[in-house]
Amino acid sequence: MSSSTVALADADKKLTQFRNCRVLRNHRLVEDDVWVRGGKIIDPEKVFFDEKRQADVQIDCGGSIVAPGFIDLQINGGYGVDFSFDVETVQEGVLKVAKGLLAHGVTSFCPTLVTSPPETYHAVLPRIPRSAGGRHGATVLGCHVEGPFINTDKKGAHPPECIKEFEQGMATVREVYGSMDNVQIITLAPEKAGAAEVIQELSNNGITVSVGHSMANLSDGENAVQHGARLITHLFNAMLPFHHRDPGLVGLLTTDNIPRDALVYFGIISDGVHTHPAALRIAYKTHPSGLILVTDAISAMGLAEGRHRIGQMEIEIRSGRAYVAGTNTLCGSIAPMDECIRFFKKASNCSIEYALEAASLHPARCIGIEKRKGTLDYGADADFVMLNDELSVQSTWIAGECVYRANGVDSNAL
Repeated sequence: MSSSTVALADADKKLTQFRNCRVLRNHRLVEDDVWVRGGKIIDPEKVFFDEKRQADVQIDCGGSIVAPGFIDLQINGGYGVDFSFDVETVQEGVLKVAKGLLAHGVTSFCPTLVTSPPETYHAVLPRIPRSAGGRHGATVLGCHVEGPFINTDKKGAHPPECIKEFEQGMATVREVYGSMDNVQIITLAPEKAGAAEVIQELSNNGITVSVGHSMANLSDGENAVQHGARLITHLFNAMLPFHHRDPGLVGLLTTDNIPRDALVYFGIISDGVHTHPAALRIAYKTHPSGLILVTDAISAMGLAEGRHRIGQMEIEIRSGRAYVAGTNTLCGSIAPMDECIRFFKKASNCSIEYALEAASLHPARCIGIEKRKGTLDYGADADFVMLNDELSVQSTWIAGECVYRANGVDSNAL
């Protein structure tokens, strides 16, 4: 056995106790310890009684909140990187963003591609495989492909010349994307001809279908959910506004015309720009169990004001907002996840526990990974974030290893 193999085996056996903390479990903050071994949260009682062991390492959390690591299901890039445009360097770009996200408590994410030509999908998707997180950056859960099967009338920052129809159903989908092995979420407009059959097949193959960039009425949305759609892309943005005679996709939050076991989730951008605080409160009070905080962050996140790119289009940052260059059309957020959580907490007056779960447990449930991510239950991955009472990130941990500290202290120094 090599020395590196021995070292890995020893790390798997090491028992670490995080004490003096408030742990988010079962929707409550409780004073408890977190025990980690082999990158997983473990039940300490079994260790005490079956193995009669004490912790090898004790870490004093200083009274911090310990919450599951945040999960961002929609992020187009950041730190100068655009996943849809920087085709030749997209692998390095994903790593750069994955590393940057650690400072904001994000431990898992779905790199998101906006509407692009088929050759872009064929080149980029195989280069963004699912990958485990660590000191190098957050876990890649799979890509979120936003378009090109969207409605031109609600294109937002998506280039209209790249928008497609389901001409040959799934055959067209495969032709446009190429391999979908690395795809986790697809956003499409459910009112398009042939959409229902496509939604059904994608859902049957384990891909989460989201409805968005759409002119759909409520019936179109209900039909999509009946065929397997489970998510709404950035609620209120790039869709018909609520109308009392036909509430459109917004009506999915309260419809009773879908299967009883179908919980509809919705992403919402709480950056103080895309969604008014009153709209955030309406969504929260109407359908709290489905609310997911997403950043929809673009390449300009973390950059100064000026001109940048998103996919095939040029954008500009003015007064802290991102617009399609030369217009007043919003095209994505530049607010990181921890900022969105704080803004949502203040706007909705929800509990700390709820705000944190909207960025962790809810997205995990939406894509079916809640047994291992988005929770601190026994057996889950030891991905968590330590925060103060103002919900500022103090440190970020993946598989029980410190991957970021706010004070700049080396991650090895515990």
